[in-house]
Amino acid sequence: MDDKKKWDLISLASIPLVMTLGNSMLIPVLPLIEKKLGITSFKVSMIITVYSIAAILLIPIAGYLSDRFGRKKVIIPSLFIAGVGGLVTGWASWSLDDPYVMILVGRVLQGIGSSGAAPVVLPLVGDLFKSDKDVSAGLGLIETSNTVGKVLSPILGALLASFIWYLPFLSIPVFSLISILLVSFLVKSPEKKEDPQTFSCFLTCLKEIFHHDGKWLTAIFAIGGIIMFVLFGVLFYLAGFLENEFQIIGVKKGVIIAIPLVALSLTSFMTGKRIGEEKTVMKWCIFSGLFLVFASTLMVSFTNKLWLMLLILFLAGIGIGASLPCLDALITEGVKKEERGTITSLYSSTRFLGVAAGPPVYAILMNQSHESVFYVSSGISAVALLLCFFAIKPEAKAGDV
Repeated sequence: MDDKKKWDLISLASIPLVMTLGNSMLIPVLPLIEKKLGITSFKVSMIITVYSIAAILLIPIAGYLSDRFGRKKVIIPSLFIAGVGGLVTGWASWSLDDPYVMILVGRVLQGIGSSGAAPVVLPLVGDLFKSDKDVSAGLGLIETSNTVGKVLSPILGALLASFIWYLPFLSIPVFSLISILLVSFLVKSPEKKEDPQTFSCFLTCLKEIFHHDGKWLTAIFAIGGIIMFVLFGVLFYLAGFLENEFQIIGVKKGVIIAIPLVALSLTSFMTGKRIGEEKTVMKWCIFSGLFLVFASTLMVSFTNKLWLMLLILFLAGIGIGASLPCLDALITEGVKKEERGTITSLYSSTRFLGVAAGPPVYAILMNQSHESVFYVSSGISAVALLLCFFAIKPEAKAGDV
């Protein structure tokens, strides 16, 4: 890998870090927000969900715009909008007697900003490097940054909220500004040589892509969404479980929530460095990771002992960490450069769909039983496992993965 491009990667890695902090940082704080605002668990879960819904709707548009006009021209304004969204949520929490609606408005703005920031990073990494090996290594670093953000988020969110409950909201503009400066000055985006694609050509191209590669692309989209559904759903459940069952609050709760995320982060980093260009290896790495998630979530349903739950969820984190970089690499390397923004944006949309659905669905499951939370987690992980086995076929030729 070119040493000069390491600075590009480090700068780009700040984007998923910032976007992850903007969402995951709130997970351990949600029970506190629920009490401060006097709202239900379902309503507080909407603070995560509206962010993700806004991103889901706009990510495909952001991907198309990045293909047409350039990656940085989409990323930088999007980071600015995310920062403004953080200001709105912080201002509402500080100054309004009933800030819930305006908090949701600010979170929608953050979601709009996120739609044009983190998802566009994947195709930009693909643009920066010529060899699949370098692309895989770069994507591994990006996914690691994403997961490091997930590790830091619960700890940092709990720490900030221990001073002022809405301080996590106000931190977002600061993080966004840092990322804007890094991307503006250190990222050298490749020049676009071809003429911008018209929207009608974009739709025709999209139809053709799914005609030839729809089976494996749809499988990867679904698997990415399922992984994020389980991850954010379990984290949401764990935040409430620690407080309600064990009276664990504050930074201690953030540290405990971070335990499975540490496994996710370390495994993601190691996987990204080792998978190279072998797509068959990627498939079986995803399969093994999903099997670990399936088995782990099934085992958790049989215990409510905290130490044993955390040990098992640590294994689930390893499974997710093994899967995500391989999914990123397959989706990025499996399509042409001029189509990467569009396809990776659709993939990011399905991941955000999982993030959006997880907390409210798990809020409902929490009212049923501990077992139902993890039966659902295990069952849907089994669906992802079957999709991986039957739909992703790296040995196929002619563009099929």
